[in-house]
Amino acid sequence: MTVALLDRAALAAIEALEATDDIEFGVRLLANTPTHERRDPALLRQWARTADEFGAALAPVAQAPHVVESGDGLAKGLLARYTSRPVPTVELFTDTLALADGLIDRLGWRHWYPAGSVRAAAIAHEAVHDQLHHGPAKTALKRSLGHVVLRAGRHRLYGHVAGADEIAAHAYARAVCGLGRSPLLLTAALATAADARQGSPYGREK
Repeated sequence: MTVALLDRAALAAIEALEATDDIEFGVRLLANTPTHERRDPALLRQWARTADEFGAALAPVAQAPHVVESGDGLAKGLLARYTSRPVPTVELFTDTLALADGLIDRLGWRHWYPAGSVRAAAIAHEAVHDQLHHGPAKTALKRSLGHVVLRAGRHRLYGHVAGADEIAAHAYARAVCGLGRSPLLLTAALATAADARQGSPYGREK
């Protein structure tokens, strides 16, 4: 597979993505998440910014997860995934990682995503999800977002904001891996490249 054959339309679309700020990618993620279809865009931007700041401020995960590799990520539309049982494990998909690195070189984004950083960011992203799904970090993120679903006197019940943990995990990965831009930009560029090559070996290869 090669990214050298991206057509002008795909490159123009990716250039438009490059000009988009990282918070806007978070807004788009939230807007495309069920339950947020009719939310005020200003509220989505507030949530996206808050989740981004929260994730970037998280302390590095103390214990590295077990890492395994597979080669069928493109067929599944995955770069990495996390499973908690029987032991915390991050599964990396080497074909998607290779595509991401090729795209970074093709677009001249290596100053944002240094060599080896996509792999490291994928591991960091998946590993921090456990903190965001359980315990104090989950509660703290809810409070930071301020989505109150019930009030009783001075007491407030904070609701879950679907998609916010994903934004926080991307921001965490950006911070701990020293990336110049959010992994959300790279994810969007990968999706654009894949869509542009539908029906070609680029889009079908497994």
